[in-house]
Amino acid sequence: MQLIGHRSKIVTSADGKGLISQAGGLLLMETLRVTGLDKGLSQALQPWRAPRAVHDPGKIVADLAMTLALGGDCLADIAVLRSSPQLYGPVASDPTVSRLVTTLAAAGPKALRAIRAARAQARAKAWPLAGERAPGADGTLIPVDLDATIVIAHSDKEQAAPTWKHTYGFHPMTAFIDHGPDGTGEAAALLLRRGNAGSNTADDHITAGRLALNQIPAHLHKQVLIRTDSGGGTRAFLTWVTARRLKYSIGFNLTDDICAAILSLPKDVWEVAYDADRQPRDGAWVAELTGMLDLSSWPKGMRVIVRKERPHPGAQLRFTDIDGHRFTCFITGTRPGGGRGQLADLELRHRRRARCEDRIRCAKDTGLRNLPLHGSAQNQIWCELVALASELTAWMQMLALDGLPARRWEPKRLRLRIFSTVGRMVKGGRRLRLRLAHHWPWADLIATAVTRLQMLPAP
Repeated sequence: MQLIGHRSKIVTSADGKGLISQAGGLLLMETLRVTGLDKGLSQALQPWRAPRAVHDPGKIVADLAMTLALGGDCLADIAVLRSSPQLYGPVASDPTVSRLVTTLAAAGPKALRAIRAARAQARAKAWPLAGERAPGADGTLIPVDLDATIVIAHSDKEQAAPTWKHTYGFHPMTAFIDHGPDGTGEAAALLLRRGNAGSNTADDHITAGRLALNQIPAHLHKQVLIRTDSGGGTRAFLTWVTARRLKYSIGFNLTDDICAAILSLPKDVWEVAYDADRQPRDGAWVAELTGMLDLSSWPKGMRVIVRKERPHPGAQLRFTDIDGHRFTCFITGTRPGGGRGQLADLELRHRRRARCEDRIRCAKDTGLRNLPLHGSAQNQIWCELVALASELTAWMQMLALDGLPARRWEPKRLRLRIFSTVGRMVKGGRRLRLRLAHHWPWADLIATAVTRLQMLPAP
């Protein structure tokens, strides 16, 4: 066995030529091309292009989104792309990038609408390219999960405030389009809010829901399923959802009336709940409370469903736990019926909302963990960049990695195995070729994924 200390000394020099760092980013470049997001951003942001400007604002925004997808967490990290002009093309300088973000922030809602319109346009092209792999392609529901999260601020920034978790920072509202158990998800909306914003503010849920709905092609709106935790269980938000004839599955707080109704339920009405694999779960049951409650002030057709389960050994009981069992409620407008309309199926569908926590974690690994700018308008632009990076990664996986384990890889693993690979750009026969190291374990995976994207028609 050879010890590390016995290895030969490695002489290091900074004179290598033709090497491309972050060569796996070619997948993101091809995704930009086939979805038309590069051209869409260029057209949408044309009003903010200064006279005689060398760099296109849309290209700068796309470069920033790719920077975040590759692991950057500040504007200056765009230098990673600037170091490889053979692959990423000309990249703006740091002062130019900073000036553009300041300009877009000063434009406020107008610039945000332009970026969001380009995103929606690209999504309308990405989903048809995916065919049956796209959300809702087979007629099934398209879950849109809304949830708020805490983003810590390490300095005094505009709108930063003490949070309900006794930290300091922001409390953005998020909305993610879920790709299901075999995929990841898309960041449809990231709404920046003050740190002391409420978890159950109906206006913020409505705003995030509207922004998310605008990102989904209009002909698919009838398939949208809005899911939230109990923070979304307000009359105002539910009225907004039902007015648009959207399907919903929303958490509901345990009130005194609900607790009384639970205690009066006969034992024979409880049905066995399902686990994540849709198999009967021992120690968990579901029942319906709709007919036992006064719901006259709530939207017509609303159903209240309760879940009862035995807490796992060692769990600390809460004051809402009754008779040694833990109860949770949710409301839905789905009518009773066979198949997936059974209580256990509806409860499993609602419980899958927990995947939103995974999407939030991935967004925080893609630039949302820290908002690096001082002004709130600038940080809202940053949130749009995070959303762009998140959905660009999700589209790449949906279009290029379907049927492979990498379809579900989260950002950290994608960067370690795919994006961070090194290649060499060579020119021959009037063609450019990116040569990856043959001993890299995932070189064939990268080559296959790039080929899949290049075979798709560009808009």
